Amino acid sequence: MKQKKIWTAALLLAAAALLLLFFIPRENVPADESRVILEHSFRTYIAPSCFEQAEATNFLEESTLETAKELNYPPHSSCTEKAFEGNRDSGFIRLMKELGIMEKESTDW
Repeated sequence: MKQKKIWTAALLLAAAALLLLFFIPRENVPADESRVILEHSFRTYIAPSCFEQAEATNFLEESTLETAKELNYPPHSSCTEKAFEGNRDSGFIRLMKELGIMEKESTDW
């Protein structure tokens, strides 16, 4: 009987710790696989949501954020810079955004 109480207490403690971790904010950054448009004429990258206002040339390539970083391409505009900014959200807030209950700041990642 005493062993059952110990296991119950350990299980409750583990559940409380997991629940607490779910609500603690942490730094979130865009994934390296996030889609970008490389603007080779200006040697910059453009977020897909910013492409219409970018006034890009025809020397374009679809790629990933990782490739843009490897090429040392900076963001094409402040719109692109803002689109790939990190944030501090908890696991609960991230889940709400993925489910569409809360609005995402950026649709690019």
